Amino acid sequence: MQYLHDVWVNWFEGEENGYNVCHFHEWRKEDGVELLDQVPLIKIDSVLFSYIENDLAELPRQLLEEIYQKAYLRKNHERIQLDYCFVVSDGTGILVVDTLGYSIPIRKSRMIPRQEQLAYELLENQESINYNFQGANEENKEFHILSPEPQMMYGLTRKERQLKQLLFMALDQLHSSENVAEVRYWYTEWSPEKYFDIQSLEFEDAWSELFDCTKFGWSLKHETFCENIIKGQPFFEKLWELEHGPKVN
Repeated sequence: MQYLHDVWVNWFEGEENGYNVCHFHEWRKEDGVELLDQVPLIKIDSVLFSYIENDLAELPRQLLEEIYQKAYLRKNHERIQLDYCFVVSDGTGILVVDTLGYSIPIRKSRMIPRQEQLAYELLENQESINYNFQGANEENKEFHILSPEPQMMYGLTRKERQLKQLLFMALDQLHSSENVAEVRYWYTEWSPEKYFDIQSLEFEDAWSELFDCTKFGWSLKHETFCENIIKGQPFFEKLWELEHGPKVN
């Protein structure tokens, strides 16, 4: 088994979608970066890699057994053994995983470019290991407004993705209210030119059209709309401030 040493990691916990596991250029100074003293390096096929990167499901038992207690975290000059921590790649993508002792990939991290390159070089002439696993086909994965499909996040920065997910949380709350007057109001805020048409829409149609209008891309219009729809909701305002600084009045 091959190993990497002195690997910097920036854990993203509980992320089922790979687009939320930020690449190095999106790491922030306030992120809690850690140093792995040693971590096993494994090459797998693209199907299993996508399953690990884009889900929070059971990892193959054989894989877990092979990497059990072979990784170490360096902290305050101590070497701390980790039960199930490893670097995994299909030769194209690469990911660091820590299960926190469980059998699912609870924490995921990208790597710094220099260490990524080293890992790719080590794996270049290595055959992929085939593990038996009962994985969900990516095409059958259930996406929803609180776990948007990747196409809705393509091309966005970390800040834009976070704000977009905040907007979707607000729209989901709007949907659960079943308040037709409220949803018509917000749809009119988004598309004032459709005011007269919107007034005749039933709740479900108005909400669906509003969601369809906002679900792709990110713009100043999205940002302003998001800021307005979350006003007066302390939890949402706190999430806004984490990305934007205090601004909502």
